[in-house]
Amino acid sequence: MPAIPVTHRIPRTVWVLGLVSLFMDLSSELVHSLLPLFLVGSLGASMLAVGLIEGLAEATALAVKVFSGAISDYLGRRKGLVLIGYGLAALSKPLFPVATSADQVLFARLLDRVGKGIRGAPRDALIADVAPAPIRGACFGLRQAMDSAGAFFGPLLAILLMMLLAGDIAQVLWFALLPALVSVALILLGVREPDAARPSRHLRSPIRLRAWRGFPAAYWWVVGLGALFSLARFSEAFLVLRAQDAGLSTTWAPLVMVVMSGCYMLCAYPAGRLSDRAGPTGLLAFSLVLLIVADLLLAVADRPILLLAGVAFWGLHMGFSQGILAALVAETTPADLKGSAFGLFNLASGAALLLASLLAGWLWQYQGAASTFLAGAAFCLATLLLLALRRR
Repeated sequence: MPAIPVTHRIPRTVWVLGLVSLFMDLSSELVHSLLPLFLVGSLGASMLAVGLIEGLAEATALAVKVFSGAISDYLGRRKGLVLIGYGLAALSKPLFPVATSADQVLFARLLDRVGKGIRGAPRDALIADVAPAPIRGACFGLRQAMDSAGAFFGPLLAILLMMLLAGDIAQVLWFALLPALVSVALILLGVREPDAARPSRHLRSPIRLRAWRGFPAAYWWVVGLGALFSLARFSEAFLVLRAQDAGLSTTWAPLVMVVMSGCYMLCAYPAGRLSDRAGPTGLLAFSLVLLIVADLLLAVADRPILLLAGVAFWGLHMGFSQGILAALVAETTPADLKGSAFGLFNLASGAALLLASLLAGWLWQYQGAASTFLAGAAFCLATLLLLALRRR
C-alpha cells in the first residue's frame, strides 16, 4: 500500500482532541466500571432501574448533540461548545461518591451525559473541519483509539484503587475528578480552530424538516444504520454485571472494561486506515459478526474465561464500527452542516440505545441474563441482513 503523503499528516488539533478524550474517558470509565455494582450492591437498584438509568443517560447525551451541532454550525466555531461540554462532565464527577440513592446517581449521570452531548457533535465536526479528506477515516480512528486508551486505563485504575482502599467504591470514585480537570485544561491551552471556519447564514433548527433538506439520501442511510447498530448493542453496564455472574469479585469486575477497551483501542485506528482504502461497508458487516460472537459467548458464560472472550469480541466490534460510522457521516454531508449532521445521527442512535437498554434490563430481570445477550445477537443478524441487501 502507498504511504500517506507528507501533506496528509494528522493535524495537531486531532492529536490534542485525542488526548482530551483519553483523559476524560479515563475519568468516566473509572466511574462507569464501578457504577453498576454501586447501584445494585450498595444502593439496592434493580436490573430494570440500571437499564433505565443507563439508557436515559446515554440517550440524553446523544439527543443533546443535535442542538449543539446545529449551534456550532451557526456560530462557525466549535471550541467553546467543546469546552462547556467537557466542563460539565468534570463538574459531575464529585456527585457520584456522595450519592445515597439511585435518583441522585441518575441526576449525576444526566449532568455528565448532557456535557457529553454538548461536546460530541462540535468535537466531531471540528475533526471533520481540520482532517484532510484522504485520511479522514484515520483521523477519526485515531481519536477513537485514544478515547479507548482512556477507557482501558480507567478500569485498571479502578481495580488498583479498589485493592488499595479495601473495596470502598465511594472513596475510589473521588479519584475520577483529577483526569477530568486535565481534559478541560488541554482544551483551553491546546485546541485551535481553523481560520477558514465560516458560520452558517441561518440557525437551522435540527428538529424541523426544512433543516433536513440539505442532507443527501446517502446521509440518511448512515443515520438509519447507526440507529440499528445502537439497537443491537445495549449499555456496557450489563457487561460489568455479567462479570459478577461469571465469578469475578467486585474488585475485579472492572476487568471486563479493561479487556473491552484494550481490544477497542488496538483496532480502532487500523480499522479507520483500512476503511480509507477498502471502503467501509465490508468492515461494518464484519463488526456485526464480531458482535454476534460476543453476544453468544456472553449468553453462555459461566466462568471468567468465556466472559472475557465475549468481552474481547465486543471491544473488537466497537473498534471496527464507531470511527467508521463517524467518518461516513462526515463524507456524506455538506461542509456547513456537519455539526447538525452529527447531531441528528446521534439523536437517532440515542433513541435506539434507550430502547435497547430498557429491553436489556427487562429481559435480564424477568427472563435471565442469557436472554439479554441472545436478543442482542438477534438484532445483529437483522442489521447484518439489511446491510447485505444495501450492498447488493
